[in-house]
Amino acid sequence: MRGSIKRTILILVRQIPAVLLICLFLGGCGGGSVSVPEDSASKSEKLDKGGFKAAEFADAVFDAGSAKGNDEAQVDLTHTQQGYIGVLVDTDARVKLQVFKDENTFVYDVPLGEPQIFPLQCGNGRYTFKVMKNVEDSKYYELYTCDADVKLASEFEPFLRPNQYADYRADSKCVEKARSMAEKAGSEEDFVGRVYDYICGNITYDMDKAIEVESGYIPDPDKIMAEGKGICFDYASLAASMLRSQGIPTKIIFGYVEPDNLYHAWNMFYTEENGWTTVEFSVSQNDWSRVDMTFAANGADGEFIGDGSNYTDVYFY
Repeated sequence: MRGSIKRTILILVRQIPAVLLICLFLGGCGGGSVSVPEDSASKSEKLDKGGFKAAEFADAVFDAGSAKGNDEAQVDLTHTQQGYIGVLVDTDARVKLQVFKDENTFVYDVPLGEPQIFPLQCGNGRYTFKVMKNVEDSKYYELYTCDADVKLASEFEPFLRPNQYADYRADSKCVEKARSMAEKAGSEEDFVGRVYDYICGNITYDMDKAIEVESGYIPDPDKIMAEGKGICFDYASLAASMLRSQGIPTKIIFGYVEPDNLYHAWNMFYTEENGWTTVEFSVSQNDWSRVDMTFAANGADGEFIGDGSNYTDVYFY
């Protein structure tokens, strides 16, 4: 991720339709499956009798009794070791959350009346949180601010749990689907392959939504799965929800793709054997290259996707 990024994700989301127009030229699902190394099952520490053993479900909750703030904004800092905070707002205007860590700034819309979970994706250290209320046009004033010295239980905690951009629960349909795949998988890589094959084969690109999507849009993974269509943010959100729910650390990445400096969303996942890996698929035997779910599910070829050098990470969640 680039440091000192001052533009907010909300502004950048407005650029999403531009990148998605490229999919006008793409066909149906093609060539996007994840192949599994033949020896991966013997190397993974998560295997149980030759199969993939999913981790216990890691939830994220808002503890109202421990939250601090005022009548309009409440912030729960009791789960920072698990890589997240909770925010609840009750006011009559639009609200944003600003998160500051070193040179990094993240800005989120905060829907009213329902607790929201936000990740501590920049690792250990001091964070500042500001809940801001809109007064007119683009002017905001501070409702509540607080700080936290974060020490994560592990570096993976923020990427193993639900948050606003990967919003799922233990009984979500996407989690049930992922669980059924995990039960059949022979290794971590096999499970990841099954999830991405499923998304590639069942989710199509929604051109109308790409044109109409508004700033501040937040995906609903179960709705995406039920409707069978979505934009790049939807693909990344659904993939993260399914993988995280079974113990695979997964990031949602926003950034730019060349040519044309297109703003886009994709995933990275982590396995014990390979470390952090941008979602990839096999274009030929023993030849791996980068791919993201939007392009994989809509038939983009390896030549366009390239070796990954045309991708620039900006924000991650």
